[in-house]
Amino acid sequence: MKFEQLNLAAPILKALAEEGYTAPSPIQEKAIPPVLEGRDLLGCAQTGTGKTCAFACPMLQTLYGRPVREKIRPIRGLVLTPTRELALQISESFQSYGRHLPIRTTVIFGGVSQVPQVEALKQGVDILVATPGRLNDLIGQGYIDLSKVEIFVLDEADRMLDMGFIHDVKRVIGKLPQKRQTLLFSATMPQEIIKLVETILKNPVKVMVTPVSSTVEIIDQSVYFVDKANKPKLLIHLLQDPAITSALVFTRTKHGADRVARLLQKAGIGAAAIHGDKSQGARQAALSRFKKGEIRVLVATDIAARGIDIDELSHVFNYDLPDVPETYVHRIGRTGRAGAGGTAIAFCNFDEKENLKDIEKLIRKQIPVVEGHPYPMEIFEPTVKQPPQPRRAREPQQGKAAPKKVKQPARQLEKKDLSRGEHPARPQREGSAVEPAEKAPQRKNPLPSQKKDSPAKPASSRERAQGGAPQQRPAKKPARRGAPQREQKAPKQPVAPEEKRPQIAFQREAHTEVKTVPRKWFEFWK
Repeated sequence: MKFEQLNLAAPILKALAEEGYTAPSPIQEKAIPPVLEGRDLLGCAQTGTGKTCAFACPMLQTLYGRPVREKIRPIRGLVLTPTRELALQISESFQSYGRHLPIRTTVIFGGVSQVPQVEALKQGVDILVATPGRLNDLIGQGYIDLSKVEIFVLDEADRMLDMGFIHDVKRVIGKLPQKRQTLLFSATMPQEIIKLVETILKNPVKVMVTPVSSTVEIIDQSVYFVDKANKPKLLIHLLQDPAITSALVFTRTKHGADRVARLLQKAGIGAAAIHGDKSQGARQAALSRFKKGEIRVLVATDIAARGIDIDELSHVFNYDLPDVPETYVHRIGRTGRAGAGGTAIAFCNFDEKENLKDIEKLIRKQIPVVEGHPYPMEIFEPTVKQPPQPRRAREPQQGKAAPKKVKQPARQLEKKDLSRGEHPARPQREGSAVEPAEKAPQRKNPLPSQKKDSPAKPASSRERAQGGAPQQRPAKKPARRGAPQREQKAPKQPVAPEEKRPQIAFQREAHTEVKTVPRKWFEFWK
C-alpha cells in the first residue's frame, strides 16, 4: 500500500515524500482511515511503530478542512504526552508533515521559562503539544482555553500512569468539550487505562500492532554475563568497535548514568548523560550533539529517554537490566526502526538473573548468551546486603543514663518514656515538670504513670502536692477507668468522701504545676 491510497491531502503527501516516506507502517495503514472519518481510536502500539504519523497526518488534514475565521486562532487540536523529549519530537513531526499547510503548531513543557511559550500562545495556535504539568499550570493562569478543542490525542497513556500523571490527565480531560474526537495510544493496557478508555472514548476503533509482549524480530539481541564491577570495562571494550556508530546506554539510576558517562569520557569515548536531574537545556544540548554525531554514546535513564527518536540508532545497551520486563521491550525498540536493522546488548550480573528470566518469559524467546568475552562472570552468589547500623538513640535502654544534653532526651522521649522515672537523677525541669504538661490536658490514664514514678524523685513532689502518702493512689484507678464516679462510689459511701477530696486536690495541683512549666518546653512537647 502507498500513502496515496489513504486519501491524504496533496500537501501532506508532498511533505511525506520529502521526509522519505513511501509506504505506511501497519498502524498507519489501520489508523489513518478511521481517524479521517472522525471516529475515536484506541491504538495499542509500542515505541517505534510510527504511531506519531498515524495520528498527526489525519489530524492535520481534518483541521485543514475546517478553517476558522477568528482573528486569534483557538486551540483546536491537543496532544498530551508524558515527557519533554517526546513532546518536542511530536511537535517536530507535526511541523514536518504540515509544512505545506497553514496550520500553526506549538509545544509547551516544564523545566524552562514559560514566557516564550505564553507569547506563542498569544499569537494563536491550531495544534498544541503539551506535557500535563505545564499545561495545567498555564490553564490555571488563564493563558490556555481548551473549550474549542476538536481533536484530543492522549499519547503513551501507560507511561502517564507509571509516572504518576494520570490525575493531571483527568484534570485536563475535565476542561475539554464533551463533543470531540479522542485518540488514545498505549503500549500496554493496565486496568487503570482500561477504565480511562471506557470513560473518554465513544465506540472507538481498536487498532493493535506489535503488542508489547513481542519484540521486533529484526533486532539482534544478545546478553553478556558479567560481574557488576566489570560492567564499565566490558562496555568500554565493546565500544572500541568502530561499527558501533551510535549507542544508547540505559542505566537504572541517575547517579549510574552520570558515572558511566564520566568513565566513557575518561576512556576517550564521546558520551553524555541525560536524566531527570539535568536541566532541559542540558538534555537538549546532549541530544543535539548525539544526533549530529559529535558524540557516539548517550547514557540515559528510562524516563529521560522517553521520546528520543533517533534515526539509524545502531545499538542499545542495557547496562542495567530493568526490574519491569516491559521496559526492556521499550528500550530495544529504540533501534531497528523503519525497517532498519539494530543490535540490543544486555549486561547481566548474578543478581539480575531473575530479571533476565522474566524478560525471556515476556518475549517468549531465549536471548543468546555471548561466551568468550574478556570479563566473564566470576561471582556466582547474590550480593550480601549490609545490615543496617543500630541507632545510637537506643543505647540508653540498657540501663545507662543518657548524656545530659537537651537534644538527647528530645529524640528519645518520642520513642520511650524517659521522663517517667527511668532517670531519677534528672532535674525537675526535664522530668516532673514536663510530664504534667503532657498528661494534665489529655487526662488519660494518669495512675499507671504515677505507679512508675513512685520509686523516683517525682513521688516526693506529688506527696507534697497531695498532702498524703502514695499508697492512696490505687484507690483512684477504678474511679478513672470504670463507670461514672457517682454510680461507682455509691456502694462505698463511707470511703468516697475521703477519697474524693485528695483526688480533686491532686488534679488542681497538677494543673497548677502545668502553669509553672516554661512556655518553650510546652511548645516543644506540644
